Amino acid sequence: MAESGFPFPLEPFSCPLCTDMLRDPVTLPCGDTYCLDCIKIYWDQFDHMGVYNCPQCRTTFTPRPALRRNVPDVSIEPLRQPPALTPFPDLQRESFCDFCVGRRNKAVKSCLMCLAYYCETHVKPHYESSTFKRHKLVDETGHLDRKICPQHEKGLELFCRTDQMCICVLCTVREHRSHNITSAEEERIEKQKVLVVTQSEVQHIIQDRMKELQELKHNVDVLKSAAQRAQTESNKTFHEMQQAVERWHAEINQMIEANMKAAMSQAEGYVERLEQEILELQRRDAELRQILETEDNIHFLQQNFPTLCIPPEPMVPKVLINPQFSFGEMSKTATEMKEHVDDTCKKELSRISKTVSETPVYILLPRNGDKRLKVPSRIDFHEPKTRPDFLRYACKMSFDANTAYKELSISEGNQKVTRKKTVHFYPDHPERFDGFSQVLCREALTGFRFYWEAEWSGEFSVGVAYKSISRKGKNSHSLLGYNDKSWSLLCSDSGYSAWHSKADQDLPAAPQASRIGVYLDYAGNTLALYSVSETMELIHRFKAQFTEPLYAGFGVGSSVTLCQLKHNTTTHLAPY
Repeated sequence: MAESGFPFPLEPFSCPLCTDMLRDPVTLPCGDTYCLDCIKIYWDQFDHMGVYNCPQCRTTFTPRPALRRNVPDVSIEPLRQPPALTPFPDLQRESFCDFCVGRRNKAVKSCLMCLAYYCETHVKPHYESSTFKRHKLVDETGHLDRKICPQHEKGLELFCRTDQMCICVLCTVREHRSHNITSAEEERIEKQKVLVVTQSEVQHIIQDRMKELQELKHNVDVLKSAAQRAQTESNKTFHEMQQAVERWHAEINQMIEANMKAAMSQAEGYVERLEQEILELQRRDAELRQILETEDNIHFLQQNFPTLCIPPEPMVPKVLINPQFSFGEMSKTATEMKEHVDDTCKKELSRISKTVSETPVYILLPRNGDKRLKVPSRIDFHEPKTRPDFLRYACKMSFDANTAYKELSISEGNQKVTRKKTVHFYPDHPERFDGFSQVLCREALTGFRFYWEAEWSGEFSVGVAYKSISRKGKNSHSLLGYNDKSWSLLCSDSGYSAWHSKADQDLPAAPQASRIGVYLDYAGNTLALYSVSETMELIHRFKAQFTEPLYAGFGVGSSVTLCQLKHNTTTHLAPY
C-alpha cells in the first residue's frame, strides 16, 4: 500500500498537462480528466479552428464541450493505462532530471537506452564518455515512456509502414516480421514532405482568411457608417416633416382666424344697422304713442294721417347664419390630414420593415463544394443581368447646385443641367468646381447597391467620386477620373474611355447610346457602366476598394438629364 494510504499510486490523479495534482478537476466526454485552467488554456489556442481535441487520446470535439467541475472518486478509480501511441505529436510538457539531488533541474535530454531524463549538467557524461557512445539521446519533450517499446523496453527507432506505428528492433523478429520496415528518420523525412505541403496550404488558407477578415471588418465599418448616415438623414427628414406640419398648422389657424375676423366684421355692420333701425322704430313708436294719448280732438285730427298710417320700410334684411358654413370643416380637414399622414407612415414603415427583415446582412457561402450551406434562393446575390434586375436598385438622384461649375444651369427640379456660354453668378461655396464643367449629385451612396441612368448630348463623362475630391483649380486633382478619389467613363461620338488615377483603359468597341446606365455595388467594390437602348450592353467595369461614401458625378459638354426610373418588371425604358 502506498504511503498515502490509497491502494494505488496517486499519479492517475495528476493533471497530464501540468503534471501536478488536479486543481478544479474536469472530465472530458472521452473520460480523461484535467485541471480546469489547464484544459481551458490548451483549448483557447484552437478557438480559431473551431475543432478541439483531448491532449491524451486525441478524441476531437466540435463544438467546444462545456466544462464542469467534478471530484474524482478515488475509491474506485482504476489505474489508468498509458495512452496508446498516435501519429500526432503530443503537447510538450515539462520534465525534470532523474539524477538531481534535492531541487531537480529541468530536463533537456532523455536517453532511450537509460530510459531517464537528464539536465544540462548530468547529460555531459553521455557526450564525454565512450561508455555512452551507443546511447540514443533525444530532445526532451516529455512522455519518455512513449519513446520506449512497451513489450521489449527498447527504444523505438524503426517504423512499420504496414501497421503505421513505431517499433523497436526486436519487434521486427516476431510481431512485424515480413512487414515493410524503415528507419524512423527516413519515415519522418517522407511524412515531413507531406506535412510541408499541408503547411503551405494552411499558410495559403491563412492568407485568404486574413484577407477575408480585413474585407469583413471593412464592410462592417461601412455598414456602421451607413447606419449612422441613415439615422442622420432620418432625423433631418423628420425634422423637416415636423416643420412642414407646423407650417400647415399655422396656415389652418390663419385661415380660421381670417374667416372669423371677416365674419365678425360683417356681423358688426349688420348689428350697427339693426340698432339704427330699432332706434328709428322706437322714435316712430314714441310719436304714435304721443298722438294716441292726446286729449285734444282737433290736434289729433290735424295730424298727417296718410304718412302716419304707412308702416316703415325695413332698413336691414334679416340676417341668418348659413348652415352650410362651419369652422368644423376646417377641424375635420386637419383630422383627415393627420389620418392620411398616419396611414402613409404606417404603410411605408410596414413595407420597409418587411424588406429589412427579409434581407440578410450576412451571406454564408459554402467552401470547397460543401452543399450543406445554401444561399436562400429568393435572393440573387449575383450582378444583375437584365434591365428589370437593375431597376430593383433604381435610386432617385438630383444635381447639387452647390457643386455646379459657373457655366452650368440646373433646371427641371434639379434633374437637368445645361452648359451655357453665359456665366451664372452662383454664390461662393467650398464644394463648387471652379476649373472644370462638372457637377455632383446630392445623394451619398454607400453600403449596398444603386442604379441610375442619364441621357447626354455633346461630350460627357459620368462616374462617381468621394466627397473629398478637390474642387478648386484646373488640375488632375479636381478632374473626374484623373485621381484616386474618382472613377469616370468619358463618352463622345468617337467612342468611350475609362479613367481612374490618370490611367486610361482601352475599351473594346461598344454600341453608341444617348443613355448611360450606372450600376454601383458598394459592398462588392464594383462600378459598372452600360449603354442603354433596346438592350443593355456593358461598356466597362471598375473594381476598387471603396473607403468613403460615393457621389454620382458628371462632366457636362452640352447637357445631361437624370432619368426618372421606376421599379418595374418590364424591359421597356422607364419614362422620364
